Amino acid sequence: MTMQTRNETKPSEGQMPVIFAAHGAPVLLDDGVWMAQLASWAKAMPRPKSILMVSAHWEKRPTTLGATRTVPLIYDFYQFPDRYYQTQYPAPGAPELAARVRDLLRQKNLATADEPERGLDHGAYVPLVPMYPDADVPVLQISMPALDSLELFKLGQALAPLRREGVLVFGSGFLTHNMRYAFRPGIPQWAKEFDAWVADALSRFDVDALLDFQARAPAAKLALPTWEHYAPVLVAAGAAGGRRAATSFPITGFWLEGAFTKRSVQFD
Repeated sequence: MTMQTRNETKPSEGQMPVIFAAHGAPVLLDDGVWMAQLASWAKAMPRPKSILMVSAHWEKRPTTLGATRTVPLIYDFYQFPDRYYQTQYPAPGAPELAARVRDLLRQKNLATADEPERGLDHGAYVPLVPMYPDADVPVLQISMPALDSLELFKLGQALAPLRREGVLVFGSGFLTHNMRYAFRPGIPQWAKEFDAWVADALSRFDVDALLDFQARAPAAKLALPTWEHYAPVLVAAGAAGGRRAATSFPITGFWLEGAFTKRSVQFD
């Protein structure tokens, strides 16, 4: 794998964006186009002092903070070629960020716990490999406390001050995720409809619609038979702060014959 040139800018002294990235499976690491898109996106943003990662692959109550030092990755996938289990991403831990997260959640009467031996899962490290390939930005992963849309949004709201402190709040998931359609040819109509709906709701920063997507969005049950991959976008929207966050889509398109939208989101 060719390592991308490091973003040489200094860590941000101003407000960071909040982002949500479609993260892909480990095979994303072999997708040159997508890797380049993620790398270009990172270079276009201010360089973060640290990254707070919320992945679709960790749900645990209460909000739990992962390792604050470099520990082995979690290869939470099965029956892949051996090379995917050799991927390394030895990012520094972020103990100061962990302390700040605990404080912010305490202020909102939100409980926390610690799991100091838990490494980054593939929803966290796969997009980070192309975006920050030198693994030199401190990273902290936290869990989603529950699949409750309002609770996730409020978690994000509690974390909103971090963006003014140089922290990149990073949600990682998929806005459509139906493995039954992963390798069927063509882009399913339901995927197009849901992708267009969520793009419109995000563009308008319509929080009510985003929270109530299961009732309001077309083809929601097909797009998201289970919705843990959508959940991190609600945390990101909450962390964006306010109800008028400017929204852009640095990456769009579809993956795996069209079952998964690559749509990724930046709130400024």
